Amino acid sequence: MDTHQADSPDLSGRRVLICRPEPEASRLARQFEAAGASVRVFPLVAREPLPETPERRTTLLSLDEFSHVIAVSPYAAHLLLEELDTWWPQLPVGLNWYGVGSGTARALAEHGLEPRIPDYGWTSEALLSLPSLASFNGERILVARGEEGRELTRKTLEARGARVTVMPLYRRFCPDYPPAKINAMLNEFDPHAIIALSGETLNNLIALCANSSHNLYDRLIIVPARRIADQARAAGFNAPFIPGSLADNDIVAAVAEQLQGREGGSGKAK
Repeated sequence: MDTHQADSPDLSGRRVLICRPEPEASRLARQFEAAGASVRVFPLVAREPLPETPERRTTLLSLDEFSHVIAVSPYAAHLLLEELDTWWPQLPVGLNWYGVGSGTARALAEHGLEPRIPDYGWTSEALLSLPSLASFNGERILVARGEEGRELTRKTLEARGARVTVMPLYRRFCPDYPPAKINAMLNEFDPHAIIALSGETLNNLIALCANSSHNLYDRLIIVPARRIADQARAAGFNAPFIPGSLADNDIVAAVAEQLQGREGGSGKAK
């Protein structure tokens, strides 16, 4: 079925800068281009798997001792399942799987799992509102994530009586772009909208903006959660917006709606 119907977003003449990691950035770019936008992909977070350690191998081999497994991102889910394939041709039964957001849940489901996700939202706070994570009596929980990340999930679950094992599977870092590339993306391209779907992405953008002459603070910036919108405002961005969903088509629709509203109401989008 063709979902690109007559009422699909029209972003003709709009310029969109996508700062999320690959391959998600190029996938989202195709959606924006299909809506008529001019797009530049400028990942401000890159990821690479961490080498296997004896400690991690021991944890993976004891997977059947856990009651719950949480993946915080699609990348974490893919790396975890890839490693588990080596040690567990058939995954232990009775495990409860969780994805922080629909994209992570989709990565788990593609492996034949039935992950639980929040009824609303795609943050750690939303995940922690699930009744099955409300109270524990020493049950073990595995959290697959990056090398550095928010400690909210671990601390909250431990406070609720769980024994939590955090398994770092990858590291995130800001790519080292030459000044000419930064200037081309932030100044010459002059985007109407910027996509920054993590706090780390936003922080790296803020750092680049501080060392660059630009006029981006009044531009629409798409962020994933209220705390990151607050970060954006504190850094000087006037128009952070949280879409109703982080699905690619919903992000495109939100940008189209917001730019149309800004043009009609304030004339800021040029």
